Order: sequence, then structure tokens, then C-alpha cells
Amino acid sequence: MNFLADESVDRQIVERLRVEGHSVWDVADTDPGISNGDVVGLANQNNSILLTADKDFGELVFHQRLVNQGVILIRLGGLSPTRKAGIVASAIRNHLSELPRTFSVITSSAIRIRRRPS
Repeated sequence: MNFLADESVDRQIVERLRVEGHSVWDVADTDPGISNGDVVGLANQNNSILLTADKDFGELVFHQRLVNQGVILIRLGGLSPTRKAGIVASAIRNHLSELPRTFSVITSSAIRIRRRPS
């Protein structure tokens, strides 16, 4: 699966997903400092699900109804980057087919998957 990691995503998550065979573009490497709207546009251009720890993307998806390929919000504060990477990789592995065109939230205890508004 294709993912685009926002600058807020730990490097260990990006690397772990790559090791598991996913294609992951990292905004921190290619376009640091671009706006959230541009991040969504880049994800759409690359047919990628956006990975982020920035809650502002919920505003773009649900209130501004910005079209997207899918968003995964990572809410794993207080955990080590290595532990976060394991949780995110496991959640994606277990729910891969459900993630496109959804707004999903990964926490330490669950993943919530919500269809984006039409």
C-alpha cells in the first residue's frame, strides 16, 4: 500500500512500514514545511493514504470536506517511537483493506475507522 507520512510522524514508523513492504513517502525528506492542504494534495497525487499525528487533518476531512485517499491519525503520545512503530504496523497489517477512503485513528488500545463524508 502507498502511504505519505506527514512531518509529525516518527521516522521509526516510516522505516517500519517500509520494511513491511509498503511504499512510504516522507514529507520531512521531500517537502518539509508545506501546508496541510498541500500535504493532502501530495497524498492524493501519489494515491497514498496520509499518516499523521496532527489532529488538524480531521478539520480538513470532516469540516472542509477535502477529498482524500484516506487519513490515519496516530494518537500514541507517551510511547517510545519504536513502540509506536510496532502498534501502527500491526494496526495497518490487521486492517489494510479497510483503510482506503477512511479517517482512522490508531491509539494504544484500538483502531477506529470512520468512512469519510461523501
